Amino acid sequence: MTPFSPDQWVLLLLMFVLGLFVGMAFLAGGKWKRRHREEVRRREAAEAERDSMVARMNAANERINRLEHGGPIGAGTAGAVAAGARGKRDDLASIRGIGPQGETRLNEMGVHSYKDLERLDERRAVELEGGWGAEPGHIDREGWREQARLLREGKHDEHRRLYPPR
Repeated sequence: MTPFSPDQWVLLLLMFVLGLFVGMAFLAGGKWKRRHREEVRRREAAEAERDSMVARMNAANERINRLEHGGPIGAGTAGAVAAGARGKRDDLASIRGIGPQGETRLNEMGVHSYKDLERLDERRAVELEGGWGAEPGHIDREGWREQARLLREGKHDEHRRLYPPR
């Protein structure tokens, strides 16, 4: 038997390593794919949570900026008084989930009427939830837009039936 040359030893070693990798791929392929899919799902969930928190933080920072730079700070501010005097201020406290303190907070954030609540887009809803200190999706879960529509249309009995006080 002739001895192997150094090139043949390197080639033999490379073939051995390649065989190990191919063997591991065949024996454990499903387990690694499953783990990879689980990791991708966890990462996507964490990214969605991060995006939600960033939106809430941005809304809170905007509110802080408004307050620091002379924005409205209470229900008795000039904007709220003027809105009430013009008759553009509705009883937002009658909406389930808001209450008197919540109405004051919404007035501070520029929401004075049922129409204002009905016309909330998702970005503005996230801002309100952030300024309110509520969980994301709170406005949708409580049905504020629908309640505001019913009250604006004068359907108070239907509102009481669909959204009884807690």
